[in-house]
Amino acid sequence: QVQLEESGGGSAQEGTSLRLSCVASGSTYRSCMGWFRQAPGKQREGVAAIDSESTGRTRYADSVKGRFTITKDDAKNTLYLDINTLRPEDTAMYYCATKPGICWLPSLVGTDYTYWGQGTQVTVSS
Repeated sequence: QVQLEESGGGSAQEGTSLRLSCVASGSTYRSCMGWFRQAPGKQREGVAAIDSESTGRTRYADSVKGRFTITKDDAKNTLYLDINTLRPEDTAMYYCATKPGICWLPSLVGTDYTYWGQGTQVTVSS
């Protein structure tokens, strides 16, 4: 069982940046980890995923490529999401997720993940 806790969300102005963090209660070394978001009235969307800090293979949704950066600190069991040039359409609840075992390919599909955090809200105003 892995518990995940996100932080770093909040209210921000369009064009600014935020860093979201997700701390895992156990080791997530070589485990797939991902960030997902869900806006009111919309389906959950996978925005970024990563395998391990050492290999650094990542995957991004087309909607966030070039603005979002996912990184992982395996020593701290912490996942990060740097969001640059915030847009109002980035407003959503952001969740991190992971699944046990070695990550062979980072996934943006929510059903591929086992453990989820409670989420952190990001609200962007123009």
